[in-house]
Amino acid sequence: MNAIASHFDFKDIQEKVSFHLRPWHRSFQFWVRAADIYTGYKLFQVRVSFVKDVQKQEAMWETQHELAADKIYAMCSDLGGFFLKVAQIIGKPDLAPAAWVKKLVTLCDQAPATPFDDVQAVFEKELGCSIGEVFEKFDVTPLGSASIAQVHRARLRGDKNDVVVKVQHPGIQDLMMTDIRNLQAFALYMQKTDIKFDLYSVTKEMETQMVDRLISIFQVLVTAISSGHTQQRVLVMEYIDGVPILNLGNEIARRGIDPNSKMAAAAKQNILKSLTLAYGQMILKSGFFHADPHPGNILICKGSEVALLDYGQVKDLPDQLRLGYANLVLAMADNDPVKAAESYRELGIGTLSNCKNEQQELLRLAQTMFDTKLPPGVSFPEELFSVLRTVHLLRGLSVGLGINFSCAEQWRPIAEEALYNAGRLKAEAGTREEDRVRWFADLEVADSSNQILSSLQVTMA
Repeated sequence: MNAIASHFDFKDIQEKVSFHLRPWHRSFQFWVRAADIYTGYKLFQVRVSFVKDVQKQEAMWETQHELAADKIYAMCSDLGGFFLKVAQIIGKPDLAPAAWVKKLVTLCDQAPATPFDDVQAVFEKELGCSIGEVFEKFDVTPLGSASIAQVHRARLRGDKNDVVVKVQHPGIQDLMMTDIRNLQAFALYMQKTDIKFDLYSVTKEMETQMVDRLISIFQVLVTAISSGHTQQRVLVMEYIDGVPILNLGNEIARRGIDPNSKMAAAAKQNILKSLTLAYGQMILKSGFFHADPHPGNILICKGSEVALLDYGQVKDLPDQLRLGYANLVLAMADNDPVKAAESYRELGIGTLSNCKNEQQELLRLAQTMFDTKLPPGVSFPEELFSVLRTVHLLRGLSVGLGINFSCAEQWRPIAEEALYNAGRLKAEAGTREEDRVRWFADLEVADSSNQILSSLQVTMA
């Protein structure tokens, strides 16, 4: 009996079977919970249809949204991984009921950490050597664990500077693709039965970004990367010390600065302006930009320097879309409805309008969708979803920092320069002298304090 047991490690077999059944179990969990949320709303629609009082109807809807929000939160939190990304996307004021937003905004992209033994196994398989052979020290507890990978602080042998080691979670690719397929099937069903918004295109763009990221997340060149210790599932790069932007308020208070003082307001304004200018240059000038814009990827370093982390997800806009969007930025900044309508056609954005003043409505849509205001839903080219995510980020930061801010106005000089360089603006039309002088002054100030150093390095790369 002992001889038989020695040949069969039942615990090992159980773990392997469990590992292979994870996608099926995950799919079952998703569909059970999604069906519960969906049928809850369908039954509620029948119940509320018998209520004639409008105010009572609104109160009932609010209660229903709160109930659904709790269930969605539980599903995303329990399943983790990709569904944390889903929560970040749908938890927006323009895409979801207020009750959903209030609940989902508290969910961070923080997944359960992979055990250190598994981290070692991935490292040794990818690099063909042990962690101890490469690193003088390696923190067992990760700095953080997100949907695709987790990061550890370490120090290479013979080096005085710390680095960050990013290791992909084992089996994450199969789970991610399972989640995406389930979500796409659900989106198609919802489009055919309940909603007119092109939700499937959103999921297709998410799939494209996720596949690209899973394939090349650890092959993207970023600042001070250690290319000799980089493989598909392991990345070693420079450690950047800073404060997450979401903790900026606490950091200001810790330093004894009144959060409501003019000094604090000026610091917030400069940080937001530097971040906005950096993204404006990446999107409008080069078309190659950091495409995973969420607060967890932004650090405030010494001297108010802004650092963008995690370049595993980038986007390269074709010139036609880049220049079309530059034209739309000018339309928004100048309140020009004719130019807004032209920009929609150039970008391939299909619209349907029954209103009398269609051009004015298209301008308003542009300002709310692509500026820092609340947008309605609309279908548009998949490549622009990453731009929209950037605008969402800047909008959320501007609201969170208490700053009334328009990225379109900040980006106008960059958009003019892009169109002028492409021969689409005449010199006199494309050179608002006062704006260009102010813009270059802003860049000089930002450069002198190194506030957008990290972002500019990505653009040049």
